[in-house]
Amino acid sequence: MFNLTNKKESILPILIEPSILSADLTRLGEQVREAEAAGAEAIQIDVMDGRFVPNITFGQGTVVALRAITPMFLDVHLMIVEPEKYLTEFAKAGANRLIVHQEACPHLHRTLQTIRGLHIETGVALNPGTPLCMLEGVWDLVDVVQIMTVNPGFGGQAFIHSQLDKIRALRQIITARSMNIRIAVDGGIDVTTAPLVVEAGATILVAGSSVYNKKASVEACFKALQTSAHRV
Repeated sequence: MFNLTNKKESILPILIEPSILSADLTRLGEQVREAEAAGAEAIQIDVMDGRFVPNITFGQGTVVALRAITPMFLDVHLMIVEPEKYLTEFAKAGANRLIVHQEACPHLHRTLQTIRGLHIETGVALNPGTPLCMLEGVWDLVDVVQIMTVNPGFGGQAFIHSQLDKIRALRQIITARSMNIRIAVDGGIDVTTAPLVVEAGATILVAGSSVYNKKASVEACFKALQTSAHRV
């Protein structure tokens, strides 16, 4: 099993995770391989159900298909209601990490316990309006906290700068409690915002339209993000 959270946060590299939400779906396999060739160690698969968020995107079949063509870490972001019903299926499909939304989980502790019992990494995403205090009581079950720097449901949205304070506050909590939790950010990540979130304390940067677009190749876009993130 992949493990991207087995070291102290402070010495971990900055990871750029391309999100296939913005990929050309007519050649999805090729686009994933392009990210791998560019140096990506992981990709994020945004699962949307048309209920928790407006759009409908991928399911377990997509994870199965991508697992068959890449050894990369598959980070599955469940933007769905009742995610607890689908955890086992996504784990069997080949997910290395399942990220659930705090807002979608009335029994978050139980849901995270279930994910951990599947022997894959656990993640919790927080929407822009959700405070960090909502994670009290589950810190010991979390490998990654993903701060949403846009409201989830659409690609290509503008970065919400107020979330930088939340990232800094989360970094302080993790440091003060000596917890081995990584901070991911998702939404509006580009060459301008990447150094801002890294300075605030993030080490996993989920990027969709800034990696997959018609302005440049996947490799060129990925490398530009890497360079900008390491300016800090």
